[in-house]
Amino acid sequence: MIFYEEILRAFQKQKVKYVLVGGLAVNLLGAMRSTADMDILVEMSEDNLKQVVKILQKRGYRVKQPVDPLDIADKAIRDTWIRNKHMKAFNFYKDDEFKEVDIIIDSPVSFQEARKSIVWMKIDDLRLPVISIDNLIIMKQKAGRSVDKLDVEELKKIKKLKKKS
Repeated sequence: MIFYEEILRAFQKQKVKYVLVGGLAVNLLGAMRSTADMDILVEMSEDNLKQVVKILQKRGYRVKQPVDPLDIADKAIRDTWIRNKHMKAFNFYKDDEFKEVDIIIDSPVSFQEARKSIVWMKIDDLRLPVISIDNLIIMKQKAGRSVDKLDVEELKKIKKLKKKS
């Protein structure tokens, strides 16, 4: 069983439009990186976001923010969070399993842009949409944390190795 498999299976079954990003994507693209959360970039349509929230809630995930989780589906509310609270991601967590899922709401790479170059990974009968190395590098450079800088170095090495093969 892979980390977050129950959510990924539900996303696949319900045809959720998403792309794996963050540390999990770094791992799937070939780097060794310790991570415990799952970061996703999703199509920001109301129906898609509501589906994501329902899947997470059904599996016991809650939000840290003192808001209705379905508010994420409202573009005006999301824009207010980004503008006034400088929010980059909307976090869901599951205390008893120490799991977290971040829905990226403010990204230098949109879902529409990311989906053009998705890297599809197959694990058993799961098809996982993973952001491309180039787009992940853009996201990591913009984030600018020290861990992101290390990820960028590793991703560039992987990209160079893939070009050689």
